Amino acid sequence: MSKAITGTDFKFPGQKSIYKGKVRDVYNIDDKYLLMVVTDRISAFDVVLPEGIPYKGQVLNQIAAMFLEKVKDIVPVWNIATPDPNVTVGHWCQPYPVEMIVRGYLTGSSWRTYKSGARELCGIPLPDGMREHQRFEKPLITPTTKAEHGKHDEDISAGEIISSGLVAEEEYRMLEDYSMKLFMKGSEIAAAHGLILVDTKYEFGKRDGKIYLIDEIHTPDSSRYFYADGYEERFARGEQQRQLSKEFVREWLMANGFQGRSGEKVPEMTKEFVTEISERYIELYEKITGQRFVKAEGDEPVRRIERNVKAFLTDLK
Repeated sequence: MSKAITGTDFKFPGQKSIYKGKVRDVYNIDDKYLLMVVTDRISAFDVVLPEGIPYKGQVLNQIAAMFLEKVKDIVPVWNIATPDPNVTVGHWCQPYPVEMIVRGYLTGSSWRTYKSGARELCGIPLPDGMREHQRFEKPLITPTTKAEHGKHDEDISAGEIISSGLVAEEEYRMLEDYSMKLFMKGSEIAAAHGLILVDTKYEFGKRDGKIYLIDEIHTPDSSRYFYADGYEERFARGEQQRQLSKEFVREWLMANGFQGRSGEKVPEMTKEFVTEISERYIELYEKITGQRFVKAEGDEPVRRIERNVKAFLTDLK
Protein backbone atom coordinates (compact mmCIF):
# COMPACT_ATOMS: atom_id res chain seq x y z
CA MET A 1 0.00 0.00 0.00
CA SER A 2 1.23 3.47 -0.91
CA LYS A 3 2.39 5.89 1.74
CA ALA A 4 -0.31 8.25 2.95
CA ILE A 5 0.17 11.90 1.94
CA THR A 6 -0.27 13.75 5.22
CA GLY A 7 1.16 17.11 4.21
CA THR A 8 3.04 19.10 1.58
CA ASP A 9 5.30 22.14 1.57
CA PHE A 10 6.08 22.87 -2.07
CA LYS A 11 7.69 25.97 -3.59
CA PHE A 12 6.12 26.31 -7.02
CA PRO A 13 6.92 29.01 -9.63
CA GLY A 14 4.69 32.03 -9.05
CA GLN A 15 3.61 30.76 -5.62
CA LYS A 16 2.38 33.56 -3.37
CA SER A 17 0.96 31.72 -0.40
CA ILE A 18 -0.23 28.39 0.93
CA TYR A 19 -3.29 27.61 3.02
CA LYS A 20 -3.54 24.27 4.80
CA GLY A 21 -7.07 23.17 5.57
CA LYS A 22 -8.21 20.00 7.28
CA VAL A 23 -7.61 17.91 4.15
CA ARG A 24 -6.36 20.18 1.36
CA ASP A 25 -3.17 22.16 0.90
CA VAL A 26 -4.08 25.09 -1.33
CA TYR A 27 -1.39 27.04 -3.19
CA ASN A 28 -1.99 30.53 -4.59
CA ILE A 29 -0.24 30.91 -7.95
CA ASP A 30 0.14 34.56 -9.03
CA ASP A 31 -3.23 35.50 -7.48
CA LYS A 32 -4.67 33.94 -10.63
CA TYR A 33 -4.79 30.22 -10.05
CA LEU A 34 -5.38 27.93 -7.10
CA LEU A 35 -3.50 24.66 -6.94
CA MET A 36 -5.29 22.27 -4.61
CA VAL A 37 -3.42 19.24 -3.30
CA VAL A 38 -5.88 16.77 -1.80
CA THR A 39 -3.95 14.97 0.92
CA ASP A 40 -4.80 11.73 2.69
CA ARG A 41 -5.58 13.52 5.95
CA ILE A 42 -8.97 12.74 7.43
CA SER A 43 -11.01 14.88 9.80
CA ALA A 44 -14.06 14.34 11.96
CA PHE A 45 -15.78 16.70 14.41
CA ASP A 46 -13.52 19.42 12.95
CA VAL A 47 -10.42 17.58 14.20
CA VAL A 48 -7.71 16.20 11.91
CA LEU A 49 -7.14 12.59 12.96
CA PRO A 50 -3.57 11.40 13.60
CA GLU A 51 -3.37 8.82 10.80
CA GLY A 52 -3.55 9.44 7.05
CA ILE A 53 -5.69 7.17 4.86
CA PRO A 54 -3.85 5.87 1.76
CA TYR A 55 -5.57 6.75 -1.56
CA LYS A 56 -8.24 8.85 0.16
CA GLY A 57 -6.98 12.06 -1.46
CA GLN A 58 -6.88 10.45 -4.88
CA VAL A 59 -10.44 9.19 -4.43
CA LEU A 60 -11.73 12.61 -3.40
CA ASN A 61 -9.88 14.47 -6.16
CA GLN A 62 -10.95 12.17 -8.96
CA ILE A 63 -14.60 11.96 -7.88
CA ALA A 64 -14.74 15.76 -7.61
CA ALA A 65 -13.17 16.15 -11.06
CA MET A 66 -15.75 13.80 -12.57
CA PHE A 67 -18.71 15.62 -11.02
CA LEU A 68 -17.38 19.08 -11.82
CA GLU A 69 -17.23 18.05 -15.46
CA LYS A 70 -20.84 16.81 -15.32
CA VAL A 71 -22.31 20.03 -13.85
CA LYS A 72 -20.71 22.62 -16.13
CA ASP A 73 -24.10 23.10 -17.80
CA ILE A 74 -25.60 24.15 -14.43
CA VAL A 75 -23.01 26.55 -13.02
CA PRO A 76 -19.52 27.80 -13.97
CA VAL A 77 -16.89 25.63 -12.24
CA TRP A 78 -13.51 26.67 -10.87
CA ASN A 79 -11.33 23.78 -12.06
CA ILE A 80 -9.11 23.80 -15.16
CA ALA A 81 -7.19 20.52 -14.97
CA THR A 82 -6.06 17.59 -12.79
CA PRO A 83 -2.33 17.29 -13.52
CA ASP A 84 -1.88 14.63 -10.85
CA PRO A 85 -4.29 12.10 -9.27
CA ASN A 86 -4.18 14.19 -6.05
CA VAL A 87 -4.17 17.66 -7.59
CA THR A 88 -6.65 20.06 -9.16
CA VAL A 89 -5.69 23.42 -10.66
CA GLY A 90 -8.31 26.07 -11.22
CA HIS A 91 -9.26 29.72 -11.20
CA TRP A 92 -8.82 31.77 -8.04
CA CYS A 93 -12.24 32.91 -6.78
CA GLN A 94 -13.30 35.00 -3.79
CA PRO A 95 -15.20 32.50 -1.59
CA TYR A 96 -18.61 33.28 -0.18
CA PRO A 97 -18.55 33.11 3.66
CA VAL A 98 -21.22 30.39 3.82
CA GLU A 99 -21.46 26.73 2.87
CA MET A 100 -24.67 25.50 1.28
CA ILE A 101 -25.81 22.22 2.88
CA VAL A 102 -28.57 20.35 1.06
CA ARG A 103 -30.36 17.58 2.95
CA GLY A 104 -32.71 15.05 1.40
CA TYR A 105 -33.09 12.91 4.54
CA LEU A 106 -33.20 13.36 8.31
CA THR A 107 -29.92 11.73 9.23
CA GLY A 108 -26.50 12.40 10.74
CA SER A 109 -26.22 15.73 12.54
CA SER A 110 -29.73 16.78 11.53
CA TRP A 111 -31.13 13.64 13.20
CA ARG A 112 -29.04 14.22 16.32
CA THR A 113 -30.43 17.77 16.49
CA TYR A 114 -34.00 16.56 15.95
CA LYS A 115 -33.63 13.74 18.49
CA SER A 116 -32.53 16.30 21.09
CA GLY A 117 -35.96 17.94 20.78
CA ALA A 118 -35.31 20.68 18.22
CA ARG A 119 -38.01 21.13 15.60
CA GLU A 120 -36.23 23.62 13.41
CA LEU A 121 -33.18 23.43 11.15
CA CYS A 122 -31.66 26.76 10.10
CA GLY A 123 -35.02 28.48 10.44
CA ILE A 124 -36.93 25.70 8.65
CA PRO A 125 -39.70 24.14 10.81
CA LEU A 126 -39.90 20.35 11.06
CA PRO A 127 -42.98 18.31 12.06
CA ASP A 128 -43.18 16.04 15.08
CA GLY A 129 -43.00 12.30 14.60
CA MET A 130 -40.19 12.07 12.07
CA ARG A 131 -37.83 9.10 12.20
CA GLU A 132 -34.13 8.65 11.56
CA HIS A 133 -33.27 8.41 7.84
CA GLN A 134 -36.74 9.61 6.82
CA ARG A 135 -36.92 11.40 3.49
CA PHE A 136 -38.01 15.03 3.55
CA GLU A 137 -40.95 15.95 1.32
CA LYS A 138 -38.47 18.11 -0.58
CA PRO A 139 -34.75 18.69 0.06
CA LEU A 140 -33.84 21.33 2.63
CA ILE A 141 -31.08 23.92 2.29
CA THR A 142 -29.48 24.38 5.71
CA PRO A 143 -26.47 26.71 5.32
CA THR A 144 -23.59 27.11 7.74
CA THR A 145 -21.03 29.82 8.30
CA LYS A 146 -17.49 29.02 7.20
CA ALA A 147 -15.56 28.87 10.43
CA GLU A 148 -11.96 29.87 10.90
CA HIS A 149 -9.45 27.02 11.02
CA GLY A 150 -9.94 24.90 14.13
CA LYS A 151 -13.42 26.21 14.91
CA HIS A 152 -16.82 24.70 14.26
CA ASP A 153 -19.07 25.78 11.41
CA GLU A 154 -22.31 27.25 12.77
CA ASP A 155 -25.83 26.72 11.44
CA ILE A 156 -27.42 29.89 10.14
CA SER A 157 -30.74 30.69 8.46
CA ALA A 158 -31.20 32.27 5.05
CA GLY A 159 -32.80 35.28 6.77
CA GLU A 160 -29.78 35.76 9.03
CA ILE A 161 -27.37 35.52 6.09
CA ILE A 162 -29.24 38.21 4.20
CA SER A 163 -30.04 40.52 7.13
CA SER A 164 -26.45 40.43 8.39
CA GLY A 165 -25.08 41.25 4.97
CA LEU A 166 -22.98 38.09 4.73
CA VAL A 167 -24.36 37.61 1.21
CA ALA A 168 -26.58 40.00 -0.75
CA GLU A 169 -30.12 38.67 -1.13
CA GLU A 170 -30.06 38.39 -4.92
CA GLU A 171 -26.79 36.47 -4.88
CA TYR A 172 -27.89 34.26 -1.99
CA ARG A 173 -31.03 33.24 -3.89
CA MET A 174 -28.79 32.33 -6.81
CA LEU A 175 -26.68 30.16 -4.49
CA GLU A 176 -29.86 28.41 -3.33
CA ASP A 177 -30.99 27.83 -6.90
CA TYR A 178 -27.61 26.46 -7.99
CA SER A 179 -27.43 24.24 -4.89
CA MET A 180 -30.81 22.65 -5.50
CA LYS A 181 -30.07 22.03 -9.19
CA LEU A 182 -26.69 20.49 -8.31
CA PHE A 183 -28.33 18.25 -5.71
CA MET A 184 -30.91 17.05 -8.24
CA LYS A 185 -28.13 16.28 -10.75
CA GLY A 186 -26.06 14.47 -8.13
CA SER A 187 -29.12 12.48 -7.07
CA GLU A 188 -29.77 11.39 -10.66
CA ILE A 189 -26.19 10.19 -11.09
CA ALA A 190 -26.25 8.41 -7.74
CA ALA A 191 -29.55 6.68 -8.57
CA ALA A 192 -28.11 5.41 -11.85
CA HIS A 193 -25.47 3.61 -9.79
CA GLY A 194 -27.79 2.21 -7.14
CA LEU A 195 -27.13 4.92 -4.55
CA ILE A 196 -29.10 7.65 -2.80
CA LEU A 197 -27.45 11.06 -2.37
CA VAL A 198 -28.59 11.77 1.18
CA ASP A 199 -26.98 15.13 1.90
CA THR A 200 -24.07 17.18 0.67
CA LYS A 201 -22.41 20.58 0.81
CA TYR A 202 -21.52 23.08 -1.89
CA GLU A 203 -19.16 26.03 -1.78
CA PHE A 204 -19.23 28.96 -4.15
CA GLY A 205 -16.96 31.86 -5.01
CA LYS A 206 -16.98 34.91 -7.23
CA ARG A 207 -14.66 35.78 -10.10
CA ASP A 208 -15.04 38.71 -12.51
CA GLY A 209 -18.56 39.32 -11.20
CA LYS A 210 -19.66 35.74 -11.87
CA ILE A 211 -20.57 32.98 -9.38
CA TYR A 212 -18.46 29.81 -9.60
CA LEU A 213 -18.79 26.42 -7.94
CA ILE A 214 -15.55 25.85 -6.04
CA ASP A 215 -13.82 23.15 -3.97
CA GLU A 216 -14.99 19.52 -4.05
CA ILE A 217 -18.42 18.18 -4.99
CA HIS A 218 -20.29 14.94 -4.21
CA THR A 219 -17.30 13.22 -2.58
CA PRO A 220 -17.57 11.00 0.52
CA ASP A 221 -16.09 13.85 2.58
CA SER A 222 -18.71 16.36 1.47
CA SER A 223 -21.63 13.98 0.96
CA ARG A 224 -23.47 11.03 2.42
CA TYR A 225 -24.76 8.15 0.30
CA PHE A 226 -27.13 5.29 1.11
CA TYR A 227 -27.45 2.12 -0.92
CA ALA A 228 -30.83 2.35 -2.64
CA ASP A 229 -31.35 -1.42 -2.52
CA GLY A 230 -33.00 -2.22 0.80
CA TYR A 231 -33.52 1.39 1.90
CA GLU A 232 -37.31 1.11 2.25
CA GLU A 233 -37.16 -2.24 4.04
CA ARG A 234 -34.53 -1.05 6.50
CA PHE A 235 -36.41 2.18 7.15
CA ALA A 236 -39.65 0.29 7.79
CA ARG A 237 -37.88 -1.95 10.33
CA GLY A 238 -36.11 0.99 11.98
CA GLU A 239 -32.69 -0.37 11.03
CA GLN A 240 -29.56 1.56 10.17
CA GLN A 241 -28.98 2.15 6.48
CA ARG A 242 -26.08 0.78 4.48
CA GLN A 243 -24.15 3.88 3.64
CA LEU A 244 -21.03 5.06 1.92
CA SER A 245 -19.65 8.12 3.67
CA LYS A 246 -17.29 8.86 6.50
CA GLU A 247 -20.18 8.75 8.98
CA PHE A 248 -18.90 5.33 10.08
CA VAL A 249 -15.67 7.07 11.17
CA ARG A 250 -17.68 9.51 13.31
CA GLU A 251 -19.67 6.62 14.76
CA TRP A 252 -16.46 4.73 15.60
CA LEU A 253 -15.06 7.81 17.30
CA MET A 254 -18.26 8.36 19.32
CA ALA A 255 -18.31 4.70 20.34
CA ASN A 256 -14.76 5.19 21.63
CA GLY A 257 -15.58 8.34 23.59
CA PHE A 258 -14.54 11.07 21.18
CA GLN A 259 -16.70 13.88 19.74
CA GLY A 260 -14.10 16.63 19.48
CA ARG A 261 -14.91 18.12 22.87
CA SER A 262 -12.33 19.67 25.15
CA GLY A 263 -10.32 17.10 27.10
CA GLU A 264 -11.23 14.17 24.85
CA LYS A 265 -8.47 12.13 23.25
CA VAL A 266 -8.63 10.61 19.78
CA PRO A 267 -8.65 6.81 20.15
CA GLU A 268 -5.83 4.80 18.61
CA MET A 269 -6.37 4.13 14.91
CA THR A 270 -5.06 0.64 14.22
CA LYS A 271 -3.58 -0.39 10.86
CA GLU A 272 -6.65 -2.59 10.34
CA PHE A 273 -9.03 0.34 10.87
CA VAL A 274 -6.99 2.61 8.57
CA THR A 275 -7.13 -0.09 5.87
CA GLU A 276 -10.89 -0.43 6.35
CA ILE A 277 -11.38 3.32 5.87
CA SER A 278 -9.22 3.26 2.73
CA GLU A 279 -11.23 0.36 1.31
CA ARG A 280 -14.50 2.18 2.03
CA TYR A 281 -13.32 5.22 0.09
CA ILE A 282 -12.26 3.07 -2.85
CA GLU A 283 -15.61 1.26 -2.73
CA LEU A 284 -17.49 4.53 -3.05
CA TYR A 285 -15.29 5.63 -5.95
CA GLU A 286 -16.06 2.47 -7.87
CA LYS A 287 -19.74 2.55 -6.95
CA ILE A 288 -20.39 6.16 -7.88
CA THR A 289 -18.22 6.27 -11.02
CA GLY A 290 -18.86 2.76 -12.29
CA GLN A 291 -15.12 2.48 -12.95
CA ARG A 292 -12.35 0.44 -11.38
CA PHE A 293 -10.12 2.49 -9.11
CA VAL A 294 -6.52 2.55 -10.32
CA LYS A 295 -4.14 3.25 -7.46
CA ALA A 296 -1.42 5.82 -8.08
CA GLU A 297 1.43 3.66 -6.86
CA GLY A 298 4.94 4.61 -5.89
CA ASP A 299 7.01 5.00 -2.74
CA GLU A 300 7.25 8.79 -3.00
CA PRO A 301 3.84 10.25 -3.89
CA VAL A 302 4.88 13.75 -2.77
CA ARG A 303 7.78 13.72 -5.23
CA ARG A 304 5.41 12.52 -7.98
CA ILE A 305 3.03 15.40 -7.26
CA GLU A 306 5.83 17.96 -7.40
CA ARG A 307 7.10 16.62 -10.72
CA ASN A 308 3.66 16.54 -12.36
CA VAL A 309 2.61 19.96 -11.10
CA LYS A 310 5.83 21.72 -12.14
CA ALA A 311 5.49 20.29 -15.65
CA PHE A 312 1.88 21.49 -15.83
CA LEU A 313 2.67 24.98 -14.57
CA THR A 314 5.43 25.33 -17.18
CA ASP A 315 2.86 24.67 -19.92
CA LEU A 316 0.26 26.88 -18.21
CA LYS A 317 2.57 29.86 -18.29
